Amino acid sequence: MRYRNSLAAVTLLLLGLPAAIAASSVEKIRNEKVLVTEVTLAPGESEAAPAVHPSMLVYITAGTVLHGTVRNERIPRPVDEGEVAFFDAGEQPVHNAGPMPLHFVRIDFLTDGSPETWGKAGLPPAYLMLAENQYARAYDIRILPHTFEPQHTHHDRVVVCLSGAELEHILPDGTHQPSTLETGEIVWRLGATHVGHNLGTTDLWVIAVEPK
Repeated sequence: MRYRNSLAAVTLLLLGLPAAIAASSVEKIRNEKVLVTEVTLAPGESEAAPAVHPSMLVYITAGTVLHGTVRNERIPRPVDEGEVAFFDAGEQPVHNAGPMPLHFVRIDFLTDGSPETWGKAGLPPAYLMLAENQYARAYDIRILPHTFEPQHTHHDRVVVCLSGAELEHILPDGTHQPSTLETGEIVWRLGATHVGHNLGTTDLWVIAVEPK
């Protein structure tokens, strides 16, 4: 029996398919625009099934991945913490080709999107644009302790927090709105105009993804 199990594993590898497909997957957000899932893959694991919608991944940890099955993409490539990657509907699962667990957020887009280009419209100059297409724009936000952002306007968005901080939003009418984020938190925030203020002693670092 041990010999048969070993032979089966070797056969899968020779066929160019991941030997393990189990993964930890937790639904975090579901609304009319997005389905957001937090995924953790052990070394050698793949997602259990291809995405059925266009999607964007936000990597919470650095690692080494195959975007698609081993058959489709022969060369593993490194990804960095905070990196984003877009996938068309029906593309194959992500495979963890590295020696450490791989942690990421998959954002499935449930609408047809829009051809409108947003660019950095409404956003502070310090925000770093990461990606934009017909389905979403994604950008990197960092606020140092005890500092303010300029007033800005954003659309409804998924926020993936890589480094948490004690925050508040100051609205145009002067209202102070608590907005603290914890490291690892994944939240849905409605569009708004405000000033961001880091009240705490830790850097804020988030990746924001705005569906169109």
